[in-house]
Amino acid sequence: MRAAGEAGFTVPTPIQVQAIPAVLRGADLLGSAQTGSGKTAAFVLPMLQLLQLLQLLQEVPTQTPRRVRALILVPTRELAAQVGEVVRGLAQHLPRPTKVALLFGGVSVNPQMMGLRGGADVVVATPGRLLDLVDHNALRLSSVALLVLDEADRLLDLGFADQLTRVLALLPAKRQTLFFSATFPTAVQALATTLLHQPVRIEVTAGAGSEPVILQRVIQVDPARRTELLRLLINDQAWDRALVFVATQYAAQHVAWKLYKNGLFATPFHGGMTQGARTQVLAEFKSGQWDVLVTTDLASRGIDIAQLPVVVNYDLPRSATDYVHRIGRTGRAGENGLAVSFVSADTEAHLALIEKRQHLALPREQIAGFEPGEMSAPVDLALVPGTGGIKGKRPSKKDKLRAAAARGG
Repeated sequence: MRAAGEAGFTVPTPIQVQAIPAVLRGADLLGSAQTGSGKTAAFVLPMLQLLQLLQLLQEVPTQTPRRVRALILVPTRELAAQVGEVVRGLAQHLPRPTKVALLFGGVSVNPQMMGLRGGADVVVATPGRLLDLVDHNALRLSSVALLVLDEADRLLDLGFADQLTRVLALLPAKRQTLFFSATFPTAVQALATTLLHQPVRIEVTAGAGSEPVILQRVIQVDPARRTELLRLLINDQAWDRALVFVATQYAAQHVAWKLYKNGLFATPFHGGMTQGARTQVLAEFKSGQWDVLVTTDLASRGIDIAQLPVVVNYDLPRSATDYVHRIGRTGRAGENGLAVSFVSADTEAHLALIEKRQHLALPREQIAGFEPGEMSAPVDLALVPGTGGIKGKRPSKKDKLRAAAARGG
């Protein structure tokens, strides 16, 4: 309670009101809530309470090595660091110190192995690095009593399904399992059916007061003029910071360079950078040292940037789910937010499908001096299919993997 108060928690959010009692009862849980709704604390607070009870009932307080009692799996290094910070912050005043291990790739494995000497109470990890350390006999998972899958939908995304299967095989069959995410597509629902035992299902919707107030704008512009328009909007609208999403690492580098060349403090952020560089850039952007962060979907999940005024979809996201996560970087913790998407004749049908899947109908705007040379006719949403790949005529490798996961294959 003391740590929660110091963190500024005074009134629980809707997801916390529903999730905390269920977790304390020992129930499995499938929790869906929008980004910025407080879902991390919704599982960390009861997890710490349960760990204290386990330590009192089953262990001598000074026993070493510590056994891993809680495992939190996340899809990205940045989310691992963020969740770990929340766990350490909320555990800081407990009578028996809670040892938290952060395990993720992109950095040397040796310091993480050293940090696991003497064991750990809580492990926050990406699946690949966790398996590396298990293979090095640096930790065992046979004592895990609580498993949390944060951003569960991404953990079934490209490259994670096989790793997740291996991790699950290392865990005891008798455990409490929690799934948390802003979105739960078919593949996650199928996995939940096999892994969760009579789960409590929680879905916090806009009617419960958890939906952030995000104004969504769509601006029509020719692709070649997007960077120029972006500069105009940043300057005219006086955005002190902007998170700009692009499709590729090359685009992140290129757009950031063009903005920087024209007087804006812009920097790229993507998976091709070293972990040290990513950590530094993100910290500098959060502190206001950069005006613009140009990023791939690496920054669309779990990253909490306080009072971020605007998100810009320079390139539209591949899926409707990614659209939700991208715009969820703004409008957090009760703040209002703005999400701007650029659309051209080539991407109008793509945006229409995102609108259909998210039950949106967004008006199109044009900015004086940036009117597009040509725009396709408005797409009739009633004629847009509700399934299938969004971008491109053929399903990508990622689409095929998602479909296979949904079929159980």
